[in-house]
Amino acid sequence: MKTADLIDSHANKLTLVHLPFRKFGAKPFFRGQTQTVKCFEDNTEVRAQLEQPGEGRILVVDGGGSTRIALLGDILADLAITSGWAGIVVNGAIRDSAEIDAMPIAVFALATSPVKSAKEGWGKVGCPISFGGVAFTPGGWIYGDADGVLYSDEELA
Repeated sequence: MKTADLIDSHANKLTLVHLPFRKFGAKPFFRGQTQTVKCFEDNTEVRAQLEQPGEGRILVVDGGGSTRIALLGDILADLAITSGWAGIVVNGAIRDSAEIDAMPIAVFALATSPVKSAKEGWGKVGCPISFGGVAFTPGGWIYGDADGVLYSDEELA
C-alpha cells in the first residue's frame, strides 16, 4: 500500500519522518519492522546488523545527520539484500548511489558522499533513536516510498 493511502486511512497511528530524504534503489516501496543503529561516521555496527538475517525488517540508522561521511555503499546494500533486509533508512549519507539505484532494495538517505566511514566499532544497536520528529524503537513499523517515510508503533494493514 502506498504511503499516501496509508496515512489517509491511519493518520492517527502514523508519524511522518520529516526529513528531506532522497530515495535510492529499484524497489518502489518497503514495509517492515524496525531494527535500530545509532552511530556517527562509523558504519561498523551497520555492517554487523546487515550480516544478520533481516527477515524483512528495515534497518533504521541514526548517523546524526552527517552528510560528510557515507554510512552505506553498494557492498553493504548487496549484503542487506542477501541477508533478507527489506530496506534501510539512513539519517546521514550513502555512497555508490548509482549502483544502489539498480539494486532490488529501497534506501532512504539525506545525501551522498564519496567518503567511506571509520571502522572503529563506534555505535549502539537496538536502542531507541530519534530524528525527523520520530522516536523509533526496535520492533516498530516503518513504511516508505517515493512520497516519504512513515512510522507506527504497530503494524497497519
